[in-house]
Amino acid sequence: MNGRENDMAAERGSRLRSPCPVGHALDIIGDRWSLLIIRDMAAFGKSTFKEFLESDEGIATNTLTARLKHLEKAGLIEARTYQENPVRRSYHLTEKGDALRPILRALRDWGDEWAG
Repeated sequence: MNGRENDMAAERGSRLRSPCPVGHALDIIGDRWSLLIIRDMAAFGKSTFKEFLESDEGIATNTLTARLKHLEKAGLIEARTYQENPVRRSYHLTEKGDALRPILRALRDWGDEWAG
């Protein structure tokens, strides 16, 4: 394992299941919701829990909470507290998360061409 692979394994708290970089990426963003949340942030400027819940896909609150925590732990987003009582946070792409923009564009283009 190289240094980057070790970092990725440490993020998940487990060993890599494959030496494949595609597998590594899917370990982080390969679930149903992660890329849609990142899409909402990158393309539509959404940043609050309420805004994510309003997306057309209809994510459940418990799933959204889990995905936001996962994306934050993976270093793709960061949470910023904007209200203390009750605590409310906004979510923002990190440099690592922002690097997914070309992938989202490619998926959009592929979807327009082949999945419609």
